[in-house]
Amino acid sequence: MDLLQNAGFFIYPLAACSLLAVFIAVERILALRSKQIAPAPLLEAIVQSKALHALNADNQSALGRIVTFARERDAAPSALLAFARLEVNRMERGLFLLEVVVGAAPLLGLLGTVTGLTQVFGNYSAETGMPDPASFIQGIALALTTTILGLTIAIPSLLAHSWLQRKVEAHAARLHVAVECLTGVDEAERKKT
Repeated sequence: MDLLQNAGFFIYPLAACSLLAVFIAVERILALRSKQIAPAPLLEAIVQSKALHALNADNQSALGRIVTFARERDAAPSALLAFARLEVNRMERGLFLLEVVVGAAPLLGLLGTVTGLTQVFGNYSAETGMPDPASFIQGIALALTTTILGLTIAIPSLLAHSWLQRKVEAHAARLHVAVECLTGVDEAERKKT
């Protein structure tokens, strides 16, 4: 509890960064589950080059939306790739906010450090040449506490961002393979007709 009290005003922006990081990380973890992006049965059916009209796709997953787009629009390969890129963009939603937290939290900690040190060195007595003991302790506590809190927020946020970014890249690769297979299936169906 002293840690939070020693942070002074800086506890509010640091708490906002922390809550934002937790919210974004949890929301993206739930949104980037495999069944939400590329369900295994649908991906397997596409890779096995089943007919486009025979695929059991719904709009609950990114890959399902791509298949529906391909069916409804009779889309050219470039349009299908563009739509898949749009789905990848949707997967990346909110990740930039984690990047902001990774940068902002340590900077807020540094600002708290500078503010605390300013309190320490700004309250020297002209007569004794010594700092006021209460201001000295409060300034050092502010400096150290904000540094600790800023880094404590930034490090897990950085780990979450890196892990989620890697997850998006893996899903994007799966979607790219599926789109390549879909364009091959679509070309084969067009040649038959």
